[in-house]
This record gives sequence, C-alpha cells and structure tokens, in this order.
Amino acid sequence: MEDTRSGGMENFISPENAITHWGLKKGDHVADFGAGHGYFTIPVAKIVGNEGKVYALDIQKSTLDVIRSRAKLLHLLNIECIWADLEHPGGSKLKEGYIDFVIIANIAFQAETKDAMFKEAHRILRPGGRIAVVEWGENSRMGPPREIRIPKRKITEIAQLTGFHFEEQFDAGRDHYGLIFAK
Repeated sequence: MEDTRSGGMENFISPENAITHWGLKKGDHVADFGAGHGYFTIPVAKIVGNEGKVYALDIQKSTLDVIRSRAKLLHLLNIECIWADLEHPGGSKLKEGYIDFVIIANIAFQAETKDAMFKEAHRILRPGGRIAVVEWGENSRMGPPREIRIPKRKITEIAQLTGFHFEEQFDAGRDHYGLIFAK
C-alpha cells in the first residue's frame, strides 16, 4: 500500500540515510526544490529546528497544500511553502546568498532547462553553501524512462558549469544516486 504522506517514495529512497550525509544543523536555512509531498522537507525541518527554516518550493500548488497539512499535524512551524517555477531566474523568490543548503531531488530529469535550476540554487546559496542532488540511477528498474534520466556525469557537468564544485557522492538508496556540490 502506498504511503500518501510521502508519495510512496519510502520504497525508493531512504531520507534518513541520505540526510545524514548532508551535514545539516540547527539554525540552517534550507530550500527544497520540487518538494513534492515533503519527503525531505519534513525530516529536514526536524533537524534544523525552530532556529532554522525550510522553504518547500514546488510548481504544483496541491503538493504544497499537502506539506502545509503535514507540517500542521506535526507542529512544525519552520516550514514555508512557496509556489515556484525554478526554471526561471529568481523563480524561487528567495533572497540572494541567504540559503545554507538546497535539495534537488528527483526533479532535474523533468526540467526542460536543467541548468536554470542549478543557476537558481547558486544564486540563493550563501558562499560555501551546498546542494544535494538525488536522481534516478541509470540502471534502476523503477522510475522514469531511461532515456530521460540524467547520468551522474551530466549532473556533475551542469553543476560545475553553473559554479559548483563536486564534494562527494552519498548512498541515496537502491534506485537513486546522490551527489553533494558546494558553491
């Protein structure tokens, strides 16, 4: 049975395992690009605490409503939901150089202009800020058609061309890969 609270993602990615590699701490300001049903938003909000903030960004307003409801049920007051088109400059509506960490999970393969999302992440990140990219593995039997998946080397190329440098790879579960880049 699918867990509608997380969109069924628990079968594919272990958020708790992935998040342990990110170095998040209380007080951090995090932007979750393409937050969906809050699969990463909710556990990250618990880590950064009331001193921090998580900005859940998505182009689908209905998914933001789900996050708002979940946050209310869990008494998480540090989540702000923002309708955003991340393929346009300034699309996140967040201040330049304000964010400590950006999550880009399972959305890069959907973007028509993939570099635009990375440019927006670069714009809002403070110097030394980091991004975690989680995408479908090339050989996973699950997920979108293989021809639209983005290999690690392509994500790395896009990130580097937009001003990031590669830091590390992390375990994102059996069907995904995870990469960390820094500004």
